[in-house]
Amino acid sequence: MIVRSGRRATSDGPEDVDGRQGPIICRVIRDSLPGSEWVQQGLEDLARAVESVPALLVSIGAPRLQRLGIAVTQPFDKPEHRLYARLADENPDAAHSRYNALIRRLVSFERALACAR
Repeated sequence: MIVRSGRRATSDGPEDVDGRQGPIICRVIRDSLPGSEWVQQGLEDLARAVESVPALLVSIGAPRLQRLGIAVTQPFDKPEHRLYARLADENPDAAHSRYNALIRRLVSFERALACAR
C-alpha cells in the first residue's frame, strides 16, 4: 500500500516522519498491518467511484487516514449510514455485529499505521 509521507519541521530543516531529511513523495506500508486488505481495496474502489463495503469503510476512516498520510480521494457522504444499510440488505440479522467488526478492523489498521510511522 502506498501512502504519502508526512513532514514535520525541525531546526535543521524539513524532516520526514521517518526521520530522513529532504522530500519523500511516498513510502510503502507493509501489507501485514491488520485490515490492510480492506483499506487497499477501499482505496481502489474509491478511485473508481465504486460504492463497496471496503470503500465505505475507508470513507468512515478518511479523516484519520488522511492525517496518517493516506490520500483518500472522494470519500462518500454519510458512509456510516450507507455501510450499515448495505450490511442490513445483505443479512439483516448480522448487520450490527458485522458493522462493529468492520469498524474494529479499521481502528486496528489506523492504530497499527500510527505505530509504524
